[in-house]
Amino acid sequence: MSTAPLPPLPTRPPAGCPFDPPEGLDRLRIEEPLSKVALDDGSWAWLATRWADVRAILGDSRFSSDTNTPGYPISGMTGGGPRPGATRGFIRMDPPEHTRLRRMVTRDFMVKRVEELRPTLQRLTDELCDAMERLDRSEHPVDLVKALALPLPSLAISLLLGVPYADHETFQRLTGALLSRNISEEDRGAARTELLAYIDGLVESKKAEPGDDILSRLVTERYAQGELTHEDLVAFAVLLLVAGHETTANMIGLSALTLMLDQDTAGRLREDPSLIRGAVEELLRFHSIIRNGPRRAALEDVEVGGQLIRKGEGVIVAVPSANRDEDVFPDAGRLDICRPNAQHHVAFGYGIHQCLGQALARAELQVVITTLLRRFPTMRPAVPLEEIPFRTDMVIYGCHSLPVTW
Repeated sequence: MSTAPLPPLPTRPPAGCPFDPPEGLDRLRIEEPLSKVALDDGSWAWLATRWADVRAILGDSRFSSDTNTPGYPISGMTGGGPRPGATRGFIRMDPPEHTRLRRMVTRDFMVKRVEELRPTLQRLTDELCDAMERLDRSEHPVDLVKALALPLPSLAISLLLGVPYADHETFQRLTGALLSRNISEEDRGAARTELLAYIDGLVESKKAEPGDDILSRLVTERYAQGELTHEDLVAFAVLLLVAGHETTANMIGLSALTLMLDQDTAGRLREDPSLIRGAVEELLRFHSIIRNGPRRAALEDVEVGGQLIRKGEGVIVAVPSANRDEDVFPDAGRLDICRPNAQHHVAFGYGIHQCLGQALARAELQVVITTLLRRFPTMRPAVPLEEIPFRTDMVIYGCHSLPVTW
């Protein structure tokens, strides 16, 4: 008796609904919240689609984040496979090593430190908006991704890490290649090699001439004391550089587009800017740009939501589905900037691996959205929604470009 093939991991939004979770997730969450899905390499993994199960898995130390753990679902991940230790980063590690390394940079991303940066974020945003206003729109619309969504988080993380902003096009090109699903392994490997060579040179420059930035502090306070290797420094830089601009950049683009298409909500935010913090939480819930992860492997037999997951089996948690769970967020498909529990979303993950830079991402989104609404009240998409190139080919969802006018 033949066994029916497993369905593939859902990755694409429904036709005509670019803001909705990948097609099939809603049905799975209702009918089979923990189900098996086929991966591209012929393996399979459990897919968790319910909010309660996603939080249970991400908060349970019996599930490993280490890509070297037997059963870890590698297929379809950023970069296409296991990486050498130099680029794995602490997000792919378990305690105690994860705890030791993460603590070294936690203070740089705490809310108090980020609030100190808010005037700088506002200045950078105003400067980018000034530059947008000077652009000639008579023949071509402005690409909001290129003009604002990418530059702001790139400037911010470059400032924090001590990366020359003049190099931003290089690291954006290379990280874009690593995050693409439609790239050959040869080209991906070449991009990874080039990025590592760039970061390696950057770390060496910090050793020779430390500055007032995170990498320099890691060199003088940790590397010099023997607590970090050169490879550890490279891993820190790669992780923070990639995670520090790609995610926020895509949330800025999606958020701006959403509000351009929802003028009632945009008007409420203009009239009452105090709503911005709740609005950002709701936008994070509504969009969930991480579309096929996080991922884990079971270290022992664990029961989740009545389903036994055995030791050595892989798990993928569907964040977009969890954030649209009607049992937690009634009328979840509607954007409601006054939703009372929007902050319970899992867009930044959950548990010990919850996003280190979430306070910075929130501040950047709050500053950018408030500024755009104030300075460009008539901004609108310059092309129909169906002509906007969404990042269905990338690990992090968003817009490749966003043509706008005003």
